[in-house]
Amino acid sequence: MDRELTELLQGLRVAVTGVQVLFAFLLTVPFAAGFNKVDTLGRWLFFISLLSAALASICFITPAAQHRLLFRTGLKERMLHRANELGIAGALGLAVSMTSAVALVTETVIAGWPAAVFGGVIGLFSAWFWFLQPITDLYRTKDVN
Repeated sequence: MDRELTELLQGLRVAVTGVQVLFAFLLTVPFAAGFNKVDTLGRWLFFISLLSAALASICFITPAAQHRLLFRTGLKERMLHRANELGIAGALGLAVSMTSAVALVTETVIAGWPAAVFGGVIGLFSAWFWFLQPITDLYRTKDVN
């Protein structure tokens, strides 16, 4: 269980760096010149991206904070399961944030339907590689065993 928790926390450290860079960028966007020119759709995409990046940050940071609070309490297995669930929730939040951020930038730079296409491509790629492919592998190994 010690090894599993260490590996999980290491994986979350990698993910938290990416989401924090995105979140930091998003926090500066409203103060940039030209943000007042962003239309209503762009503002919604920004807001969705900002909130989902904040939620992903919370999910990725929570296991480390709880590890400190629950150190040597005998709750390691519960902490491990919770950290795994939070990692999955954080990945979902990060996927939503990246998808809406790409759509926002595309909508601002190109406008129109390409925003939906490029945002959708990012959403599909993250859905496939982060969620659907591993779930498919789980079902395939269950059929073999």
